[in-house]
Amino acid sequence: MIQPEEVFANELEVFRTEAESGIQFFYSYLAVHAVAGEHKEVFRLLNRAPLFWNTALGALQASTFIALGRVFDQQSKHNVDRLLTIAQSNMAIFSKEALAGRKRRGSANADDWLHEFLLDVYVPNADDFRRLRRHVAKRRRVYEDNYRALRHQIFAHKEISAKEDVQALFSKTNVRELQQVLIFLGRLHEALWQLYHNGRKPILRPARYSVKRIREQPSTEDRGRALQERLTHEIEAFLRTASNEAQQPRQPDAR
Repeated sequence: MIQPEEVFANELEVFRTEAESGIQFFYSYLAVHAVAGEHKEVFRLLNRAPLFWNTALGALQASTFIALGRVFDQQSKHNVDRLLTIAQSNMAIFSKEALAGRKRRGSANADDWLHEFLLDVYVPNADDFRRLRRHVAKRRRVYEDNYRALRHQIFAHKEISAKEDVQALFSKTNVRELQQVLIFLGRLHEALWQLYHNGRKPILRPARYSVKRIREQPSTEDRGRALQERLTHEIEAFLRTASNEAQQPRQPDAR
């Protein structure tokens, strides 16, 4: 029989992959548009293969909404509510004793430092998870009001095709809002991961979400940069390098 710790750890990992997928899809889409819109040489590079880039950007957009549905839809096998339900139903896995057991299994010399480590460990209570559920409920309402119909009726299933109906659904969307929802998922995963693995209070720590701000003010902490920041800078560096190389005069073949 699978133990509660393993069930939670597995579900937490699934949630990580879903949250990071949504972030990767949407921030790739936004970064390509932002860099091409600001740099003419990048725009010209993309126009050398417009069919490919339109296909890639369309796939990123569709994948973003599909990932959102998997996280928020109650019918989804792995959704954020299932993750929190498992946590709340098995509070003992967050005890100091349970954490000590995990640390001992992961470190041969754990007993040399474990006592001091456990002094600062936070043991969560029901209020902690009620607070997290309120945060989730707030973002789910945003998803259900503005994005679920788009996800279900256009991207997952072709239930709507009339141009005016499609435009009506897209008119409810907001880039800033969608960035905030996706980054919230990453913040939630980090809070739960730190609670489970390090006994830290599950607090949603601040994280930058604006592609414009990320590009204008790069983080100086490379190792600690969030996924959306690393991805944005990686895409910009690649596109600008590729566009510069494309402008260089071609050398004649050696004979």
